[in-house]
Amino acid sequence: MTQKTKTGLVLLNMGGPDSLEAVRPFLYNLFSDRELINLPAGAILQKPFARLISFFRARKVVVNYAMIGGKSPLLEWTQKQANGIAERLGENVRPYVAMRYWTPRAEETVAQMKADGIEQAVVLSMYPHYTGATTGSSVNDFRRAVQKIYPQLKLTVIEQWFDWPGYLDALANRVKQAVESVHELLQNEVQVVFSAHALPQSFIDRGDPYQKQVEATVRGVMERVGDVPWHLGFQSRSGPVQWMEPETTTVLDQLAAAEANVVVIVPISFVSDHIETLHEIDIEYREHALEHGLRNFIRAPSLNDGADFLQAMADLVREKGGL
Repeated sequence: MTQKTKTGLVLLNMGGPDSLEAVRPFLYNLFSDRELINLPAGAILQKPFARLISFFRARKVVVNYAMIGGKSPLLEWTQKQANGIAERLGENVRPYVAMRYWTPRAEETVAQMKADGIEQAVVLSMYPHYTGATTGSSVNDFRRAVQKIYPQLKLTVIEQWFDWPGYLDALANRVKQAVESVHELLQNEVQVVFSAHALPQSFIDRGDPYQKQVEATVRGVMERVGDVPWHLGFQSRSGPVQWMEPETTTVLDQLAAAEANVVVIVPISFVSDHIETLHEIDIEYREHALEHGLRNFIRAPSLNDGADFLQAMADLVREKGGL
């Protein structure tokens, strides 16, 4: 990468519906992705399956989105992150966002970069931990768009940063903030629960490093936080396949059975607020915890556009992207 040439900074993320009407087509796009859901019967059944499951799943998901404002905030947060990182990298860096399952899609972003005269780009996956279902799919999708629309574009891709020191520092800051919000008489009773997005166990069995990377992140964070008991669970499981364990609700149940007094839950595989934090954790898990006797349930803030996190990402792009 050359500093004098205008460089594009592209943040890749999943995307989310921008209205309640967009929920069903968003789900259709998601379930159509064979890198995320690979039906054993082959590609011929993928789209009929996606139409069917998105029809039935949308009924519940629309209600959930309605409870958090009627849309996903993921695009807004990702745009703020792209802008904040680019600002820290200097005037020769221009920010872009490409979403996997909703707008702006990769082809739209690549076309805009071509129109803007961008000749080189650093592509940053906003999934800290690698699996082919998320980072792999998003990167492959973006590379296909480049090959189709603008093959001359020079790319540097950053696919994983689970152990990046600045990221661990920022996440540790969020854990400390949550722990310090607990009344001083209860701080010695805090149990930290990290909650990562689950994957089908088959992804781990095939060799995806996701679980090991999540565990490494947790260890790195807790080295910075200090001597506080911690646990790891996996959320957002659906469907009849075998999933990574333990489920986050199982961890909460175990803590309730042990008569834990204070639980601080930390989203570990998400770098901004969206449906899994705002509804699944803040509403579903909070209600579950209270029903099972966990009276003090605190969620650590998401990284979002925090200055420490944006600086960490700018440093990452500068070092790994060759800026």
